[in-house]
Amino acid sequence: MKFLRKLQSIFIHAMPLLLFVQFCFLMPTHAAMPMGRNGENVPDLQTQNLLRSIQLVDKSVSTYFSGDEMTMARFYNPDTKEHSTERGSVWMYTAPIEAVNTVLTSLKLQKENGNTILYDQHYNRYVDLLKKLFNNADYYLGTFTLTSFTQEKEWAVYAVDRVREKGKANVGGILNVYDDQMWLVRELLDAYHLTNDQIFLEKAEYLTAYVLDGWDSTLDDKNKEHGGIPWGPGYVTKHACSNGPMVSPLVWLHEIYKHKSDQIEHRYVDKKDKQSRRSKMVNKGDYYLNFAQKVYDWQKRYLLNNQGVYTDMMGDCSPDCTIAYETVHGTRYRANTFLKTAVGPSFSYNSGTMISGAADLYRVTKSKKYREDGQSLSHASFQYFAKLGKQIPAYYTYESSGFNNWFNGILLRGFFNIYTYDKKAGSYMESFQKNLDYGYDHFLKDGFLPTDLLTGWDPDKNKNNLEGMFMFTYAAQYAILSQYEFDKSK
Repeated sequence: MKFLRKLQSIFIHAMPLLLFVQFCFLMPTHAAMPMGRNGENVPDLQTQNLLRSIQLVDKSVSTYFSGDEMTMARFYNPDTKEHSTERGSVWMYTAPIEAVNTVLTSLKLQKENGNTILYDQHYNRYVDLLKKLFNNADYYLGTFTLTSFTQEKEWAVYAVDRVREKGKANVGGILNVYDDQMWLVRELLDAYHLTNDQIFLEKAEYLTAYVLDGWDSTLDDKNKEHGGIPWGPGYVTKHACSNGPMVSPLVWLHEIYKHKSDQIEHRYVDKKDKQSRRSKMVNKGDYYLNFAQKVYDWQKRYLLNNQGVYTDMMGDCSPDCTIAYETVHGTRYRANTFLKTAVGPSFSYNSGTMISGAADLYRVTKSKKYREDGQSLSHASFQYFAKLGKQIPAYYTYESSGFNNWFNGILLRGFFNIYTYDKKAGSYMESFQKNLDYGYDHFLKDGFLPTDLLTGWDPDKNKNNLEGMFMFTYAAQYAILSQYEFDKSK
């Protein structure tokens, strides 16, 4: 048994080279390959990006996950060969799902472009991996009863932390947050579009209902909704990360239902007495689009700063930051907590989700304000987050401390989504390509890329603990860049 496991390990680590060699020999003659400096065949950039993405996913799955339950270690050190005992949170767990979805999308593009080799080799096994990841996400799942702005209801949602038994996670109070559910909704809808498996759509809509139940539907003195979604049911602050990520998935749901007669319950506060909670059945397609626009408008109104990018959150609830409740006709509901101002730093992902949201809203509404918003935000984000020559001449530095590597991946996705309507975004994406390739060519170590792609690994080997979600982020970035090369060649 030990011999078989060793053989399996050798095969997994050699997989990238085997894939490359097999691809070079089996590439059909009509798909000509460029020549390297020594006369060898090398894949075009679209294919090379996808091959590298597959390599990083396969390496990361074999390294960071253990057991059939897919337990994810948060860190791995390629120098000391040690895993952390700390498990990845559910947010971190969405990173491999995103990477697998993005690879699957790129494989489909390869097939549609006439190159079926990689699709035939990997598509089905990646669909199997995708389903396995989602099935084992239930180790983060738990049930609780929530008193929201319009109702009291029991929900089964995803906790921050993983537990030992499926469905038994503690999700009360601050132990679940709305943005974690949003990242899962995004990946569930991607999975649905890739596989046509109805279960993914059903789960996405259930979590969407939970997230929208968090919308502050109480009314202000002008009889308008206060709006905004708090970071979680146990918080009062309303964050860019608990609003912006929901815009695009809501647009996708609108597109699924826009030609259908399906109905959904809409819960709201009666404008006549400003207190009574009401509900009515409305068309699903309209409901999802209306909410996408409401969430987008709230975030733009309150969190877009004078530098043209998004601030972290609406905060400053002093002197009382406890969750407020009110009783209406004998029933208890959550009440509005007044937030004074936008506070906190600007993170790249908060602008990235709004670039994507603007692109998606423009696609379905053709309202030029969304296209203009997306273009201006894309430009402002590149100016703000990319620093030319800070580390290496002719290379753009993106902040890599903390969780910024993952944040930057969401920004890249935003650039990709707006590219159809703003070709300038192509040069922004190419800065990511240069950085990934620089890290790959100079610092790839046993299949791993460092946290800082431009300066490499720390000389102190004990400090090279690499976040698993960063490896999956690099993989997703390479797959997105593969898709960009396909779009660029049209």
